[in-house]
Amino acid sequence: MNVLKIVIKFLDGSLMKGDSTDFLPDKKYFYLKLIEGGTKKIDIELLKAIFFVKDFEGNKDHKKQYKDLLPWGGKKIRVEFIDGEIIIGYTASFSTGKYGFFITPADSAGNNEKIFALNAAVKEKAFV
Repeated sequence: MNVLKIVIKFLDGSLMKGDSTDFLPDKKYFYLKLIEGGTKKIDIELLKAIFFVKDFEGNKDHKKQYKDLLPWGGKKIRVEFIDGEIIIGYTASFSTGKYGFFITPADSAGNNEKIFALNAAVKEKAFV
């Protein structure tokens, strides 16, 4: 069983941190074991994005650089969320018929390993 470290950002701006073993991109719900204890059922339709992280602390002083190329390829994409946040990365594909799509950040030195962006929270996406 693969345990995923995730940081969840909700559409209302709040966030939660924890581990999950049952997240699937086409499921409406999954369970998050919170880092402060307890378990919470998460409704994916309330989310902006799910950040799969290397650690929960991150590095606030890290200056993002979007120059990394991925060995598996993918299309470089710029995603702007409805709250104004912009992420640049790579995606194998995305579908507006599903809840969202995965982005692998173009900055491999950052804390995010991958991001699941929810279609409902995306203002604009463009291949760059």
